[in-house]
Amino acid sequence: MPDTHPQSAPAVPPTPAVPLSALLARDDLALRQIAGPTDSETVIHWAHTSEMADPYPYLLGGELLLTAGVHIPEAAGSGTYFDDYVSRIVAAGGAALGFGLAPVHDTVPRALVAACDRYGLPLLEVPPQTTFSGVARAVWQLMAQARLAELRRVTEAQQSLAAAAARPDPVPSVLRQLAQRVGGRATLYGPDGAELAGAGRAPQPAVRALGELAGVVRPGGPAGPTPPPTPSSATDTVAGTHLAAYALGTGQGFVLGVASPRRDPGDHTISSVAAVLLSLLTGEHQSGSGAARSSALVRLLLGDPAEEVAPLLGGERWMVVRARPAGDRPAPDAVAASALGAALGSALVDTAGDVVRVLVPADREPAPQPGWTLGVSAAVGPEAWPSADAQASRALARARATRSPLVRHGERAGLADLVPPAEAELHARALLAPIAATPALTETLRTWLSLHGSWDRTAVALSVHRNTVRQRIARCAALLGSDLDDPDVRMELWFALKQTAQG
Repeated sequence: MPDTHPQSAPAVPPTPAVPLSALLARDDLALRQIAGPTDSETVIHWAHTSEMADPYPYLLGGELLLTAGVHIPEAAGSGTYFDDYVSRIVAAGGAALGFGLAPVHDTVPRALVAACDRYGLPLLEVPPQTTFSGVARAVWQLMAQARLAELRRVTEAQQSLAAAAARPDPVPSVLRQLAQRVGGRATLYGPDGAELAGAGRAPQPAVRALGELAGVVRPGGPAGPTPPPTPSSATDTVAGTHLAAYALGTGQGFVLGVASPRRDPGDHTISSVAAVLLSLLTGEHQSGSGAARSSALVRLLLGDPAEEVAPLLGGERWMVVRARPAGDRPAPDAVAASALGAALGSALVDTAGDVVRVLVPADREPAPQPGWTLGVSAAVGPEAWPSADAQASRALARARATRSPLVRHGERAGLADLVPPAEAELHARALLAPIAATPALTETLRTWLSLHGSWDRTAVALSVHRNTVRQRIARCAALLGSDLDDPDVRMELWFALKQTAQG
């Protein structure tokens, strides 16, 4: 029966296990296996020392149990003591038994060796010079190395999956990369249960069972007022192959199936990342919005006016949102940018460096997003998208300078609206002509005025040193021949800068 409750507590910890062979290979321990199976499949999850005659109540499963034989009675070899002792270890899930020589026993009891052979429990001889604490420390060292290797594997897999999702054929690319990372097969099933795409290999019985397992997590079921709940994932094992199925978050019935010869601790994380990416990709495919956006892009590239293309995107008025990660967070990747766009209600996302731009329909009011600093433009028609982008850029700079999670560009009518636009623009260009050829001066003056002459906040907004801000403002004052401490001068310059930004 498939396990549809993957969140239940596992019998062993979700950390990389240590092969028993790796522990035996440690020259500093000088351990020697003297009974039980010697196959390479035996793994241990921790080491535990006990001198109890019945260790069963104290074992969790997966242990290397260490004992010096203090609990063994003198007449143990002639009865069933060792059979009882070993059987209880096996019943508790113990992985192996380590028997320490000296000071209690000079040799491992032959009856214990025979019992371990009968019950298939690996038995290790621990020499006198090797302490149990040394064995335990070696286990933890090997676990730490395995954990680091697994984290590196998961990180590399996440990066490769994100890169695959950005390819021209994203769904097959993601499936190929996932199959390669888990060493098996990855399949995308449609709402009707049909296989839409797949990559990798798995035994045929496992492939058939994977399709059945996908049906367990696919939304839908018996009709009625209270249909049974559907699990988001399920696991099973068929023909020695580990199976997992993940319902994609589109709500449309797409399912990701994964079949692999083994189930390493990081495989669930890797498969979950692939499921998130496929949810985004299949969501676009199902709604048709992806095709509409592609059509809009082609028309823009071929020269169609933006106002004629905009209806394909689903709105008449739009806002531009510019975002940067808050604090010292790293530059956003494609997955983080897509997640931000989804939170803002738009899939029209562009990432350049550490800035994300999102084109949001005017009826979806942007809200602050945890971990992000946002600048939001006024709502405009498609013909004013470039101006809105400039507004969002200035709003973002102001948000960063004031450490606000979100700043919106103002859209009130003012005195400037009373001046004919052509005359206002002509006056602005004449006034700013001395610094117009140096964009750094113009932008520094604009930011400095917007922040009420604050050197520190302007430096933060422009990502420069405060002395650089002082030098640029002094240069502006000299070229303009103006006293920038005069509020009337500041007001006129601000008016001019707004006009040139809108022109």
